[in-house]
Amino acid sequence: MKKLLLSFVFAALVAGGASAQERAKAKTTAPQEQAVNGPALTFEQSEHNFGDITQGDVVEHTFKFKNTGTQPLVIERVDVTCGCTTPAWTKEPVMPGKTGYVTAKYNSAGRLGQQKKSITVHSNSADGAKYVYIVTNIKEKAAASAKQ
Repeated sequence: MKKLLLSFVFAALVAGGASAQERAKAKTTAPQEQAVNGPALTFEQSEHNFGDITQGDVVEHTFKFKNTGTQPLVIERVDVTCGCTTPAWTKEPVMPGKTGYVTAKYNSAGRLGQQKKSITVHSNSADGAKYVYIVTNIKEKAAASAKQ
């Protein structure tokens, strides 16, 4: 009798664990499905490294993105961490499957050493804000010209 009772208890625990896993799996896939059913911002790359540049150089990089969602994507604004970076971006709605851009123009005047600047892209995407980064190492102007 005890064996029979223990068998039922064990079976109930196994069945309960399996259903809990199914519920957990459903919760983790639901947000992804929601993002696909609206606009979705997907960048080709999230970071660009300019390498070594000389103090005072102005460099620029364009981050390309695709709307991987099902509704038009609108970039509402782009925030930068300092006045050394100037952003530009696609102003018109980006239709599903189409591409757009966010350009970062970086002025290295008055800066030295390793730099990593974040660019925050605010849009109507279900994911919320996305971040891309520019990275560089700024060398002194006198040190750079002495090597040449």
